Amino acid sequence: MDLPHNGLHSTTCPTLRDIWIAKKRIASFIKATPLVHSDRLSIESGTDAYLKLENLQPTGAFKLRGAANKILSLSEEEREKGVTTFSTGNHGLAVAYVAKQLGMKALICISNRVPLNKVTKLHDLGAEVRRIGENQDDAEAYCYQLRDEEGMSVIKPFDDPEVIAGQGTIALELLDELPDIDTCIIPLSGGGLLSGIALGLKVADPSIRIIGVSMKNAAVMYESIRINKPVTLVEQDTLADSLLGGIGPDNAYTFSMVKEYVDEIVLLSEDEIASGIAFMWHQHQMGVEGAAATAVSVLLHRKAKGISKRTAAIISGGNVDSTRLLDVITARGDRYGG
Repeated sequence: MDLPHNGLHSTTCPTLRDIWIAKKRIASFIKATPLVHSDRLSIESGTDAYLKLENLQPTGAFKLRGAANKILSLSEEEREKGVTTFSTGNHGLAVAYVAKQLGMKALICISNRVPLNKVTKLHDLGAEVRRIGENQDDAEAYCYQLRDEEGMSVIKPFDDPEVIAGQGTIALELLDELPDIDTCIIPLSGGGLLSGIALGLKVADPSIRIIGVSMKNAAVMYESIRINKPVTLVEQDTLADSLLGGIGPDNAYTFSMVKEYVDEIVLLSEDEIASGIAFMWHQHQMGVEGAAATAVSVLLHRKAKGISKRTAAIISGGNVDSTRLLDVITARGDRYGG
């Protein structure tokens, strides 16, 4: 889906200055991740393809940036009461990690769809985990109940200025490592990752093309933009489970920012997502999540219309269930192309 730009977003949205503030604030919690050239993906896609390896963050995913920036912005009184969040996994891991480093209480609310490997990691980080309902909306409602009853701060996974600014620090690293970048492919769910990166890149150069990518099964942001208002969809099984979840009926930031900045949204089949997982395993010896593999699959299958000379694909996370990874690799053998 090609998307027209429709004017400036709300002035309450984060700015480039906020991204620079976040970069300084979170420096001791995250590391600048490698940007590696993929020779084989460049051949397959016809572009000079680079991989931004956010799967190498301490918690295995980009979510650490936004969570750290938000929690570190809290007052001392707020920190004493603890934090809670609703998450399909990676954001919960990030919140638990930062809370542990700061000696804070963390209570993570997740749906029953979250893979067991992520639940185990949450427990290992010392967080209390509660399974609530069958989707992220159920878990979110319970978080706000905790806020009202116990005074805990809710750390939103995406629709928050500090979270968006934290994810936007990836854009600063991309511009430092690849200043002549033409296109960036970004996994798209609630839109925090895309909003932050796109803000940083588009302010630097509006001609940089931003491509969002999601699965065909329950692509909430895609459908919301298509009808121009937030929608709720029934979650479906997908290899890209980290991209599941709604954007919220009262979305204040990411819906408008994605509409403003994204140039194209690509939807992928489960088989196309599987090919990206297999590619990363065979060509780069990395086990990545289905959500992370979507950015690779866009290039592998030449699904986007506007790919140009130098393209960065955001490898958003590596917290993949080992059984699922083995099943995908075994089923495809050494095949990963279309």
